[in-house]
Amino acid sequence: QYKSNREFLLSSLRDRSPLGTYYNATVGLSPDTVHGMFLCRGDITKQSCSNCVKTATLEITKNNCTYIKDAIIFYQECMVRYSNVSFLRIVESGPWAAMYSNVSFPDSFLFPFRETLSDKVEKLIILTASKSSLSSLTPYYVRDRNKVNEFDRSYTLDTMVQCSPDLDPANCSVCLRLAVQGVSSCCNNARIAQFFLPKCFLKYDTSGLPTTQSPSGSFSVHAMKGNEIYVRIFITTMATSLLALVGL
Repeated sequence: QYKSNREFLLSSLRDRSPLGTYYNATVGLSPDTVHGMFLCRGDITKQSCSNCVKTATLEITKNNCTYIKDAIIFYQECMVRYSNVSFLRIVESGPWAAMYSNVSFPDSFLFPFRETLSDKVEKLIILTASKSSLSSLTPYYVRDRNKVNEFDRSYTLDTMVQCSPDLDPANCSVCLRLAVQGVSSCCNNARIAQFFLPKCFLKYDTSGLPTTQSPSGSFSVHAMKGNEIYVRIFITTMATSLLALVGL
């Protein structure tokens, strides 16, 4: 019965995906109730959102998650989740998925850059409060691109943050700060990084900083549940969609 409810839920997520960047639903009666949601990145088209959600809802029940009652799948453009336990309005520190560039900048830039990134995200967190209404086309989504004068030079920092609309502004802020901590822990001094949590994500891209090696276009992808780390895939282009599939 749970499997049947899960399939109905994922089908409803696919049906709703052309209509907006976020949707949640609940199907079935206890003990076979299934809760689910999808969240698309705020800067993509409706068609891209729909395509991503449709792919995710089909992939999430394959492989190791076929008989799992609680799973989440992260893509660059969207995430989809289902569970036998309600997760609405709850901030979670994991599982997470991270993708970061193998091209890095010198260690001497690391701590000043982390401080700059943290300060930038703090400013974006304040801005998200004004976009928390579900009437907004892309609630809780903010992107900022500007020049930073640091290290006796100027470089470009492109930062994007987004929260799931079921969170209130305070919990959105908590989630994004967890994402900042995650980036600092996982991605060292990567020139580009994306960090995904179940209820929010953070992405940054820098240009104009010196690098320790020639750009290769390659990225590493990691996913984590609790204290276990899974190296899922190694991809060679930012255009590749799949990040990680994690059974909770």
